Amino acid sequence: MTEPSTKGNPPASGGETHWADRAAREISASGDGPFVVCTGISPSGPFHVGHLREILTGDAVTRALRDQGKDARLLFIVDNLDPLRKVYPFLEPAIFADKVGFPLVELPGPSGEGRYDQHFLAPFLEALETLGVEAEILPASELYGSGKMNDVVFTALEQRDTVARILEEVTGKTLPAEWSPWNPRDPDSGRICSAEVLDFDRGGGWIRFRVADSGKEHTRQVAEGGKLTWRIDWPARWKALGVSVEPFGKDHASRGGSYDSGKRLAREVFDSEPPFPIVYEWIALKGQGDMSASRGNVLEPSLLLETVPAEVLRYVVLRARPTRAIRFDPGLPLLRVADEVDRADAGDRALELSRVAAVTPLGVPLGHLVLVGQIADFDPARAREILERGGYRELDPQNLARRLEMARRWLEHFAPEEVKITICQRPPASVEHLSEAQKRLLGRLAEALESLEDPEAIQTTIRELATADDGPGVGEAFKAVYRVLIDRDRGPRAGHFIAALGPRKVARLLAEAAGS
Repeated sequence: MTEPSTKGNPPASGGETHWADRAAREISASGDGPFVVCTGISPSGPFHVGHLREILTGDAVTRALRDQGKDARLLFIVDNLDPLRKVYPFLEPAIFADKVGFPLVELPGPSGEGRYDQHFLAPFLEALETLGVEAEILPASELYGSGKMNDVVFTALEQRDTVARILEEVTGKTLPAEWSPWNPRDPDSGRICSAEVLDFDRGGGWIRFRVADSGKEHTRQVAEGGKLTWRIDWPARWKALGVSVEPFGKDHASRGGSYDSGKRLAREVFDSEPPFPIVYEWIALKGQGDMSASRGNVLEPSLLLETVPAEVLRYVVLRARPTRAIRFDPGLPLLRVADEVDRADAGDRALELSRVAAVTPLGVPLGHLVLVGQIADFDPARAREILERGGYRELDPQNLARRLEMARRWLEHFAPEEVKITICQRPPASVEHLSEAQKRLLGRLAEALESLEDPEAIQTTIRELATADDGPGVGEAFKAVYRVLIDRDRGPRAGHFIAALGPRKVARLLAEAAGS
């Protein structure tokens, strides 16, 4: 495969071609496949929405390749042989103070029970299933333990001097004379350690090494524990797994970074071509910067999937070209994206790549469900009655109940205060401060509502009454209506709000306020 340009993250959706289709065509130019799209992540802490960018990017390219008639599969490598780097803020020091350096696969869960890597991985895999991602899950512990990496491990050891020279040339750093590409698991301490490799045998599968800290010598099989250092491990996997395509973060794509060394190691040590690179930008949480478990500013996919349909979360990622940073706002902007997905036409390629078989559209904007849910106290039967009165017909009861629960969860976790409403059962005391012109408008609107049902007609009527010769003006008119209904100066779009509450019920409330 010829080396692609990393600037070839092609254009966003909305043009003639989606970026995933452009990438798939470039990849296909190298042959008919089969193509292996590979992604990976370390289960060192909670998985967040930022982690979704890599695997959803890989999933989109896999789908695009298949749509072009190619044989493609998606791998998801779980780097559970990575050592624990430090005691993170979400870990109990009493449990983990002496666990730094241990492979994640061998650590207890954060509470001291279960397995560390599975504690964080399991909910993420459930989220991927909900998101319609069909990936082959391959833990690094199984990859090394199965012997699949033996050949590339010994190739790296045999060409240690070439490996070291490439790393020094790419990074500009000088490696110590005893440096080795292999980091074994110290049989005494249990930790992944630095060591000098003294001898090895490809046929026998063993490595003899001297631990840097203790000076002790050990002989162990590759499968008994340890891994190649990251810069060598990555291109070694490309060779061992036949990787054709790999999305990765911009940090790895920097000059002198992991991809620069990886592509040279692939060609000069492992006699293979590096995979087609798809470089992606981070997903930042609005107002908090790039998501990071160690900083505590994370949003877990499982929570978001309780508030919006899976295809909405996919669309947030896939509608933007990978090189474009995404500033994620789970508040009102997320609802607007949800409504955009509901309105999108069939020709929207980003939406096609976001479709999930398990998702059934309801046909009611999620933002409107938030309003109706609050009016109906999130009771599905009452909500359905309100929606049918507003023109939404033939709603599936189970789907409506699911979407109402999403609206309730979004309101609970992400809604700004101005979206949360409490319906007044009687005119509040504050209506006494309304002007005569405002009260006059309320009385006239009460009369008009006796024969109005359509939300837009109600909205137009308020404006017409507001701009009459003795009207209070548009701004003051809407303030008066909201003051009576929710004791605020502003609120949801008035026409739809009144239609959802019931025009006759609102008329009685307005009439009472007008006479106060």
